[in-house]
Parts: sequence; C-alpha cells; structure tokens
Amino acid sequence: MAVTGNTLSRKKVDGTDCDDAVRVDQEVGFTSPGLPNDVFGQEDNHDIKYKTLSWPLTAVLMIAEIISNGMLSLPSSLDAVGIVPGVIVIAFLGVFATFTAWLLIEFKLRHPEVHNMGDAGNILFGPVGREILSAGTVIFAVCSAGSQILAGQLALTVLSDAKLCATAFSGIFTIAVAICSFPRTLHNLSLVWVVGGISIISAGIVAMVGAGAVPVDKGNIVITRSSDFASAFISLTNPVFAYAGHFVFFIFISEMKRPQDAMKAAWTLQIVATSFYISFAVVTYWYIGQGVSSPSLLSLSPLWSKISFGLAIPNFFIAGSLNLHTAAKLVFVRLFRGSRHIHSHTFTGWSVWALLILLVNTVAFLFAVGISIFNYLVGIAASMFAAWYTYGLAGAFWLHDTYHYGGGYDGWIKNPIMFSLNVLTVLAGGFICVGGLYGTIYSLREAAEAGELPPPFQC
Repeated sequence: MAVTGNTLSRKKVDGTDCDDAVRVDQEVGFTSPGLPNDVFGQEDNHDIKYKTLSWPLTAVLMIAEIISNGMLSLPSSLDAVGIVPGVIVIAFLGVFATFTAWLLIEFKLRHPEVHNMGDAGNILFGPVGREILSAGTVIFAVCSAGSQILAGQLALTVLSDAKLCATAFSGIFTIAVAICSFPRTLHNLSLVWVVGGISIISAGIVAMVGAGAVPVDKGNIVITRSSDFASAFISLTNPVFAYAGHFVFFIFISEMKRPQDAMKAAWTLQIVATSFYISFAVVTYWYIGQGVSSPSLLSLSPLWSKISFGLAIPNFFIAGSLNLHTAAKLVFVRLFRGSRHIHSHTFTGWSVWALLILLVNTVAFLFAVGISIFNYLVGIAASMFAAWYTYGLAGAFWLHDTYHYGGGYDGWIKNPIMFSLNVLTVLAGGFICVGGLYGTIYSLREAAEAGELPPPFQC
C-alpha cells in the first residue's frame, strides 16, 4: 500500500480485501464510521447513540481528565531540580505528548475497530497483548481514580479543618465519583466535564493569586540544583505523568461524530496544558519559594488554600469518574460488542453496566483507603502502563502500520526521520518505565525504613 506523506491508508480490514466495501477518506486515510469494523457501527436507528461528541467537547473532556491533581505537584518538581531544567522538561514533555497524541490518533483513524489500548495491543502483539494492555488500562484507570479520591479526601479535610474521619471523607467523595461515572455515553457526561475543566483552571488561577497575595518566601528559588539520578528522576516523574492521559484517547475518539477532527482536540489540550503547567509551576514556586509542598495548595495561607481546594473539588471527582467510566466501558464493550445490549435499553445491558460501575468504584475506594502503600502503587502502575500508553506505544503504532501497510522495511527506509523519531519514542517509553519503577520502589523503601507509611483506613 502506498504511503502519502506520513499518512497510511488501509486496503484491508481484518485481513480481507475490501475495496468495494470500505470507503477510504483520501484526506486522512480514514475508514469511515458506520462500517462493520467500526466500534459502534451505524447508529441511526438505535436507542443509545455513542458517536455524538464534537471536537471542542472532546477537547474539554481531555482537559478535565488530564489537567488535574497531578498539576499540583509541579512546583515541588521545580524546587527539586531547579526552575530552569524543570521548565525545560515540562515544555519538552508537552511537545512530546503532542507528537505521541498525533501518532495515536493516526493509528485510530487507520483502525476504526480499536476502542481501547487492549484492541490496539491485539493488532500489535496478538491475543496476549490484548489481555495485557486491557488489564493495564483497567488497573491504571482504577489507581488514577483512587488517587483522585485521596485528593478529594485531602480537599474536604482542609475545608472542614479535619472535623470528620478521613475515611468517611473518602467514602463521601466516592459516592460523587460513582454518580458521575454512571451515564453510558460520554456525551451525557459533557456538562459535568465542562464544569470539571473550569474547576481546575479556576483553582490554579486562584492559587497563583493567593500565592502572590500572601507570599511565603518570595523569590527564594533555585535556578538549577544538582542531585543524584534517583532523586532527580523521582522529582521529574510529576511532570512526566502530568501528561499521562493518552490511555483514554481511543475511547474518546470512538465516541466522536467526526474522528478526523480528533487532532484539533489534542492540539487544544496540549497548548492549554503546557502553557498552564508552566505558568502555574513558575508563579507558585516564585512566591512560595524553596520547600513548597506537594500538593502546592498546602503551602498557601489557610484562607487561599481552602478557596483553591474548594474550586478544585469538582475536577477531582469528575476526573475520577472519567477514569472509572473508562475502566467500566472497556469491559462492557468487550462483553457486548456487536450485540443489542450496546445500543438498546436492555435489562442485561443496564444490569451489567451498573454492576461494573459499582465494582470499579468499590475497588478504587478500597485501594485508596485500605492499602498503606497506595500512593506508591499508583506510581508503579503509572510507570508500568502510562509510560507506554502516553509515550512508548505511539512509536510502535507507527512502526507497525508503516511496515504492514507502507511496504515493509522499505517503508521505514523511505521515512528515515520518522523511523528514527519513533524508535526513540519506543526507547523513551522503556526508559520512563524502568526509571519510574526504580524511583518509585526506591521511594517506597525509604518511606518504609523511616516509618512514614500511613496506616490503612486512617482517621
């Protein structure tokens, strides 16, 4: 199959020549939705329609999911390595994440049957790859939601001056997460996701204002700080995983009216995220100075801390609900793809969906409050899976499709720059995975030896 630029067109679907059955959009090499291999097929006459998202709404969903509690650790990362290398890393990762988003979206457009990372794993590595990447998606989504539950617990504790048991706050927060994750389609979540996007941006702006209004140690910052590899890498995992939301992109794009517009949403996300991350990290670090806490809102004055946490709460439970919706949707589509339970209001369909939502929310809650090493477990899951979903696998997508649909090794040779970039992308994913695991396990050992691990179900 010929290659036009870097965009590939598929002549085969599931190994069968289908020139007469598949209309290929010459603009992007996209096999049109509504065909048998599309995730949700033709929906005109169905009760439940999934492919309803516009690209601006998809961009809002991406912003609400990715720009969340991870942002609040960025000022401490600047303090750990210095403001100059810290800003350079955040900016580079923004560019890198944009590149890998483009690779992922191009892969999805060439393979409309892909609904999640498990489906992509099946194309790349066969049934074993499908099970590993599907399980990794569910595990990472549940751990991410548990992290949001803990962020919500902390916010409620700060707002109430710790007047209630922390586990009770977590339970209250989990109920809100479960309610928001229950709708079957992403479009039905659109209003709350708009609120979630506004919430975290507003919280960040107010936090910067609060830091400037009541500075702690203004201007006492480090330009560059020398440290050992382990300490530096541990600090830089915050910005690395602040962009780690690509694992939901396939599911988002599957529910878009025009998947061809997905890159517009990705551009919007990355421009907003990178600019906001840098602004928030630099301004907060400048006014608070060395020793800034993680999350940084704890370093603000009590009043500004409460205001900022209060504004961030909607994003915490909305981002958590999206993660759990993603985990449940992966399993639900896997069970019922192609059946009437996907698009019709059947008792079986709704019962299984309700059971999945209850299950993933319960597991996220129990993980968050019942495992003393949960924060380190999140770091391990991020290193093992998010490093590949956001970075490494994107390179593998391009290498696979260029080889299979672009002329084999000749396709690689004819695109030396792209070939090199994608090989480096795969290697970067491996480096982040190994480095992240080393840093997390190192931190866990240090915390255990110092007796700093919190007890389970603490109050």
